[in-house]
Amino acid sequence: MHLCLDDYLTGRWDECAELADEGIQVCEESGYRFFTWYFWYCRAVVAAPRADYTTADRLTDQITRFATPRGVGTALHYARHVDTLADIGRSNFESAYRHAAAVSPAGTLASHAPHALWVAMDLVEAAVRTNRRAEAATHVRAMQESDMAALSPRLALLAGGSAALCADEDGDAISLFAKKLELPGVERWPFDLARVQLAYGERLRRAQANSDSRGPLSMAYDAFALLGARPWMEHASKELRATGWIAPRAAAAGGRVLTPQEREIADLAAAGLSNKQITERLYLSHRTVGAHLYQIFPKLGISSRAALRDALAALGE
Repeated sequence: MHLCLDDYLTGRWDECAELADEGIQVCEESGYRFFTWYFWYCRAVVAAPRADYTTADRLTDQITRFATPRGVGTALHYARHVDTLADIGRSNFESAYRHAAAVSPAGTLASHAPHALWVAMDLVEAAVRTNRRAEAATHVRAMQESDMAALSPRLALLAGGSAALCADEDGDAISLFAKKLELPGVERWPFDLARVQLAYGERLRRAQANSDSRGPLSMAYDAFALLGARPWMEHASKELRATGWIAPRAAAAGGRVLTPQEREIADLAAAGLSNKQITERLYLSHRTVGAHLYQIFPKLGISSRAALRDALAALGE
């Protein structure tokens, strides 16, 4: 279960989904039905930012129907986290705010609710985008008073990003964003990092610093493309276009764009093999295969496994 979650947080989303599917199967075959909801969550938390809302909504509904009659409040918080992400991806910030506040109301970090920390920046972003600036500021103060940032670089990034999001003055916001993006270790959390980079680029652009905004916006775009986080990728692309610059798309020119091993892995993935099957075929580690795929996608200018076949075919044209 923890490996699944680590894969999600560190950007190995395909691996997270594969492990979640394996976990669901093990729970069903071995009688560990109580723990199935956790793997439903891991599957859903990847589906939501990839705009697979049908899967995300189905799984959160399953979690809710399982947890409600049994009083499993933790599972309900996990489901609300997915719902929050899905609504932010849909730009339905009113609903996102309600889901995040149901985990922990604005101005509080609920005890015995670990996901209160996970949705903290989501709540602030949704509050700012629905003109609840007072609630956003109250929540930022709660993060500061709890010293949430001291717990890990990831939470320091989220707390700092939240403070920057609700800062009234552009100069204050820009300074906060820049400071938190320089924290050591934040590159370990690519989705969270890219979201803060996107917010930073947005604020720079609105402060008329178009040329400065292109750096964080393009880095966010590339990260979202690599993860397959389509709604955020499209948002970053829109912001980039507003600066007068076109979001980059890595173009593959000739078969030499991929190393021989990358090409072999890409061919197997395009043929429908899972990462686990590729590791068995090539005698490589699971993480090595995942790392190669993360290099392959931007080289081919694609953001999902489904696009591999056409991209590889184009190399031979």
